[in-house]
Formats: sequence, structure tokens, C-alpha cells
Amino acid sequence: MRYLPLTDTDRRDMLGVIGAPSVDSLFSDVPDSVHLSEPVDLPAHQGELEVERALTAMAAENVAAGSVPFFLGAGAYRHHVPASVDHLIQRGEFLTSYTPYQPEVSQGTLQYLFEFQTQVALITGMDVANASMYDGATSCAEAALMARRVTRKADVVLSGGLHPHYTETTETLLKFLDSTIDVLPPDIDGEEDIAGHIADGTACVVVQYPDMFGRVRDLQPIANACHDAGALLVVVMNEVVSLGALRPPGEMGADIVAAEGRSLGNPLNFGGPYVGLFATREKYVRQMPGRLAGETVDVDGKRGWVLTLSTREQHIRREKATSNICTNSGLCALAFTIHLSLLGEDGFRRLAAINHAKTVQLADRFAAAGIEVVNDTFFNELTVRLTGPAAPIVDRLAGNGILAGVPASRLRPGEDALANLLLVAVTETVTEDEMDRLCAALKETA
Repeated sequence: MRYLPLTDTDRRDMLGVIGAPSVDSLFSDVPDSVHLSEPVDLPAHQGELEVERALTAMAAENVAAGSVPFFLGAGAYRHHVPASVDHLIQRGEFLTSYTPYQPEVSQGTLQYLFEFQTQVALITGMDVANASMYDGATSCAEAALMARRVTRKADVVLSGGLHPHYTETTETLLKFLDSTIDVLPPDIDGEEDIAGHIADGTACVVVQYPDMFGRVRDLQPIANACHDAGALLVVVMNEVVSLGALRPPGEMGADIVAAEGRSLGNPLNFGGPYVGLFATREKYVRQMPGRLAGETVDVDGKRGWVLTLSTREQHIRREKATSNICTNSGLCALAFTIHLSLLGEDGFRRLAAINHAKTVQLADRFAAAGIEVVNDTFFNELTVRLTGPAAPIVDRLAGNGILAGVPASRLRPGEDALANLLLVAVTETVTEDEMDRLCAALKETA
């Protein structure tokens, strides 16, 4: 018997209801070029030992982030995660119900989500934060949707300094809505006129801080321009550690902050999972997506936690929901909270200061080696202009055991102006010897 016990008659009946001629027609949007014409090149069956040997051999071909000089960033930064974080997230106090619909059996989960929200609100300078989103890109897209609800306007302006993955995710979620999405060209020199793109129909402007190229700028003038036009300012941050050193977006007029929190408590893990941060002004809280954990007292007067707000499509009429995201990155949020709690305010500031100081050291080394740094302001990421295309240079250095950074052209293919630009990130994990090796290697390629 099949695991899915559907008869041919069942399938025909279901296809008839939806008006599809065949099961294959349901996948008509998938390009033919990616369809498999034959089974994948794998053995039909193997024993566990054989499979384990094959996968181990494949894994051995990977280059672990900590095994070579590592300067990759562009939204995914390598930070040291204390061993205590991995231990504490496994404690039974927190391993209660993942989806806390029943608070009486979910106090551990609800408590850490409450603490998580408090931490996010504090570091972003905002009034209230939700219990996390999937990732920073999802948060960005949800922020644009929320701005449309709040302002009752349709159009969105995306800065040329916004990470392309965030741009693409936002465009995808707004694709079938009555919105004009104004995507500005790459802001290499930090000279884009965002205010000039704000119109009467603009719901929000989305800017990144620091931006894709690592540049840090004052957001207050942009916030003023947005508010004068009745629009909201959405600030995106993909390096949360920067909040230990930079002025919080909330102090510069941000209405919504959408950030990536993976840098705290979560290792790189070959691309995921991540944890999205989402914070806003108190007056907009009922338009906020996701869920909100709150503090209360039980019938005996004891302190406890509950879901205070959860206006999602599972709970109320679908057309009234603020989001169709039915969960959060709970375990990643817990790791974030534990790591930030271990650091404390002083530790968080010291961590940020170390990141910036090391980046200054690398910038000085670049200057001494004659390597041009494009941005004059930065936190822990620089953009350098090489004498030739960055992508082949990065590939060549990777073969020599140096992960030199992320070519800007890899994020925005087809942009000729980005071909020679290389994004270089520095965290507390980078040593001076590794900086010297990178500079020598880049100078040699020049």
C-alpha cells in the first residue's frame, strides 16, 4: 500500500475540481530546463555503511569557515559563539512546546520569547518587537507589507544599498499586489537621492544600515523626508552586532526595523537556519506580523507568560490576518537571547568595538598596499575595488586557502559597474596574520 493512499479515481476527481488536466500540469511554472529527464545519477540502493562513507567523502571536500582565513560577509558573518550557548539551548526549561498555544505547558518557550523581544526592542531603539521571523529577508518583505497596511498606500522604494536577496524577497511577496516597486540602482558611492523618489503614493522607503557595501550613514534626513510625505521608514540590518556600536535606528526616526539576528548565538551552518528580527513603534503594533509574547499573572498571582498578540491566518479570518507566517525561528531566537544575555550590555559593546577596530586595521593595511577602499565609513565590512574582475580572483585565492570575500557581482549578476568590487568582512575571529595574508594575496593579483 502506498504511503499516500490515493486511487486513480481520487486523483481524477481532485484534478477535475481544480480544472487541471494532469498532475504534471500543476508544475507548469517550473521551467523545462530544470526538469529531470531521467533519474539522478545515484545507486538504486546501498547499505547504511556505504552511504555514510560516500557522504563523509563528500563532506571532506568542504572548506570549513574556521580552517582558513575567512573574510566572507554580505549578510552572513562568522562570529565566535560560546560553547555554553549550545549547551543551554538544550535544557529542558526551554524545550517546551514549540508552538505555545497552551501557555500552561509552554512557559519555557514563552519566557525566552518575552526576553528575546525585550532585547530586540532595546538594541534597535524601538518600542516593541515580535517573537522573530524566519530571517532578515522575510522581515524586510513583511515590513513593506505592514507599511502598506499602516499608510494605506501601495508603492515601495528600495534603496540601491539594500542587499539584493532582501530586494528579491520583497519583490516576490509584493509581486501580485497593486504596488509599484522602485528599485534604485546600486549605490556604490553613497550618493543616491532617496528623498527624490518619494511620492504621494509611497508607503515606505527601505534602506539598509550599514548598507550592502558596508557604508554607515545618518538616517534622520531620510526619515524626515518619509514622514513629510506620509510614508514610513523601514531600516534593514543584516549585521546585528553593529548595534553595539552604531546609533540605533529608532533614534533616527525609523518606523520599522527588520534585521537578521543570526550573528548572535548561531553558527553559519552552511546557509541556515537564520532568525529574523522585527521591531516597530507601539502605535503600529496591531499591524505587526508574527506573534507577541507578554507577561501576566496566573490565578494564584504567580508570574507567567502568554501569547499577547497573534494576528495570523491560523487564528482569525484569513483576509484579516497580517501575515501567513505561522511560526518563528524559535530555537535560533533562543540561541540569540542566551548569547546576548551572556555578553550583557558591556560585552555587546566590546564585541562591536573589537569588530570595528579590526576592520580599521585591515583598512589601513589595504591603504598601505595600494588597494582602494570604496566606502569612507564602515562598521565591520568594506568594499574594495580591484584592478580586475573580483570573482575569478576570489576563486583563485580560495584554491590557495584564503576566503577573500564576496564579489559584488555574485549578488547582482550582470551589473558591469560591480565587476571589480569585493565585499570584505572582518569580525573578532580574524587575526592580524590573516589580514596580512589577504593583503599580500590581493596585492599580488593586482
